[in-house]
Amino acid sequence: MSVREIVETCLARIDADEPRIRAWAHLDREFARAQADRLDAARRAGRLRGPLFGIPVGVKDIVDTADLPTEYGSPLFAGHRPAQDAWLVSALKAAGAVILGKTVTTEFAAFTPGPTRNPHDPTRTPGGSSSGSAAAVAAGMVPLAVGTQTNGSVIRPAAFCGVIGYKPSYGLVPRTGVLEQSPTLDQLGVFARDLADAAMLGEALIGFDPEDAATRPQAKPSLLRAAEEGLPVRPRLALLWLPSAERAEPAMREAMGELREALGDAVVELEPPPVFARALSVHRTIWTAELAARFARLVRERGEGISEGFKEAVREGERVSAVDYQAALAARARMRAEFVDFMHEIDAVLAPAAAGEAPDLTTTGDPAFCTAWTLIGAPALTLPLFTGPSGLPMGLQLVAAPEDDERLFRVAAWLSRALADPETT
Repeated sequence: MSVREIVETCLARIDADEPRIRAWAHLDREFARAQADRLDAARRAGRLRGPLFGIPVGVKDIVDTADLPTEYGSPLFAGHRPAQDAWLVSALKAAGAVILGKTVTTEFAAFTPGPTRNPHDPTRTPGGSSSGSAAAVAAGMVPLAVGTQTNGSVIRPAAFCGVIGYKPSYGLVPRTGVLEQSPTLDQLGVFARDLADAAMLGEALIGFDPEDAATRPQAKPSLLRAAEEGLPVRPRLALLWLPSAERAEPAMREAMGELREALGDAVVELEPPPVFARALSVHRTIWTAELAARFARLVRERGEGISEGFKEAVREGERVSAVDYQAALAARARMRAEFVDFMHEIDAVLAPAAAGEAPDLTTTGDPAFCTAWTLIGAPALTLPLFTGPSGLPMGLQLVAAPEDDERLFRVAAWLSRALADPETT
């Protein structure tokens, strides 16, 4: 197929399903076609360049794009057109991707639900805040999409929509040009329908940008090779039930139990480091304090256009003292260090990606099952392995030690093969 044919196929699927799913904030069909035509011309000239050559990608609408509006999920920024692309959009273009359009986000990538529906059941949420990215990939509108996660905004919607979600280690993907909520917690992520596709997109986005202090010059991990090769030996996996586990629905508990039984002695059930008991409160302190630092002025000056829930989170952050904020940062550092020690003899952690199936449209779901891993910046993957009582997808979350993203993909590949054919592993 030509790139133009691939783009037209995506656009046709969008035309058929968008009225029901509402995954897209902005589409410029002629811009997408023009990109495709340029890439087809390059291919005819013998210039097939970049690991994502000709592949359409959806981009969450808090990521700056010079060619398309970026409205951050808020009417306050209707028609806003950034002067330049975010770092990751430039990386996508350099890799040969087609920027198909901007996907729906919740308001300022927080928790107020947007218009997007779950493709498996339009009466259910697709999750948030990367709602449109997860739904668009799940519906076959686009093969790949980019999202962000400050709490559970990649892993949870991927689980609800039944696709692969990958949140890289903190600091691997530059955030320059992405709406800032919390510099301590903001991270980028990807959506795909196949593990190797998620690895390919994630690897293309990893890099260094001196404008993002969380990044540093380093060798790029070989995620695609890891996903294709898997682990050469049987892994040691830890089933962890963090304090948030009490929120898991019975179907999720049953699914996790069946998984442990299927994997046999590859899984050990362990207690998490005690400091993780504070993960939810520590995350909340950091998030609200940094949210207030970023948005308090906007709330004061233009609060009439902002949801009450978001304004209350900002007000909560304004009440956080400097002492409590610094104590939360110190606790985060301890959690990260203790988790690194904990993982010395463990290849990956098995955990629920969410409480269970997608809830109704009044919420985007509970992010608590992702909070600790986001807080410490650990890499996480969700695999759509389970089915809930209503026939909707539920996700398994795999977590590795910070900066051990290659191992994460190797474990995911091993796990997929082990469940498909237990005799071969």
